[in-house]
Amino acid sequence: MMHPKKQRVHVIGGGVIGLSIAWELVRRGMEVTVLDEGEIGKGASWAGAGILPAAATRPVADPYERLKARSHHLHPVWAEQLRRETGIDTGYRHCGGIHLAMTKAEAATLAGNQYWWHELGIRHEALGARELVEAEPALAAAAEQMVGKAWLHPDESQLRNPRHLKALSLACQQRGVRLLPGRAVHRLDVRAGRVHAVITRDGEQLPTEVACVCAGAWARQFLLDLGFENGLMPIRGQMLLYRCPQPLLSRVVNVGHRYLVPRDDGYLLAGSIEEEVGYHCETTTEAIAQLRQWAESLVPQLRHAELERSWAGLRPGSFDGFPYIGPVPGADGAYVAAGHFRSGLHLSCATAELLADAIEGKPCRIELTPFRVARG
Repeated sequence: MMHPKKQRVHVIGGGVIGLSIAWELVRRGMEVTVLDEGEIGKGASWAGAGILPAAATRPVADPYERLKARSHHLHPVWAEQLRRETGIDTGYRHCGGIHLAMTKAEAATLAGNQYWWHELGIRHEALGARELVEAEPALAAAAEQMVGKAWLHPDESQLRNPRHLKALSLACQQRGVRLLPGRAVHRLDVRAGRVHAVITRDGEQLPTEVACVCAGAWARQFLLDLGFENGLMPIRGQMLLYRCPQPLLSRVVNVGHRYLVPRDDGYLLAGSIEEEVGYHCETTTEAIAQLRQWAESLVPQLRHAELERSWAGLRPGSFDGFPYIGPVPGADGAYVAAGHFRSGLHLSCATAELLADAIEGKPCRIELTPFRVARG
């Protein structure tokens, strides 16, 4: 009895989006190859903090919130599946999060967010200064500085990015995915309205039926080459890692676009800076000093902790805040999943599910039109 030939898929980009799509597709019986110019599982995905913000628990119409809610539901499922397949604990923890305001503007934003949280069914609880210190004693200094109330989100979670990426990479390999690090892709070979091959920078042609562009901020050029203006742009983030003798916090702390993320082994991440500096991915003395001053003003005990390291990453931003997910018009077999900005890890599971459904021609549980390539 002859078995049907497996559909060949080449995924361009070995970050969390690319690896998640590869794992989803290989589990659906496809022949998958992942190519990355650098190392597999590095880049912006590795550089992130691993925050999984609380998501909607009620039916909502907003497609982005639906994407977020579906992914939030899938993360604990994936964490357990990856642990069973690889033996790697990805660091998924249902730890909860604290949201603070240090300015009147931040306080006004949090006050307004209450209505949105209520509409989405996101559990939230107001904390005065005393309740905040009872919940997180290390935030005593922050409690004295905060404006208005703090907010507790019990359903905020976290992952450890390097562990999650390592588990995804191993799970892919164990199921037969070819991982090709150090293999830069130059362009897609599209003829007569269909993808025929992936062409590397060295001129190698890899025949394929499906090509998925998951190259983060670098997906911009691929789409331009295919004739689509797009709003993808690199946004540099910078972060610090402290090593503490014991955990200082039990929950993620969010202040505007900055955060503290405690790990259960005493490590603590502080981030992040947002800068439009093109494709320059390096830390700066000024930004690191700003982060240190901010983190240590919230938690003075950090002044006595060891600063383990600092690093930078390029987040793939988009002009309207929506990622690009779905088929590329006029190029059958070409798909894109990029532009998730700060939420690549959080949205990765549902993005993989949606794109796999699209590739298989199945109805998608979330309408892809708002994420379409041709929106600009």
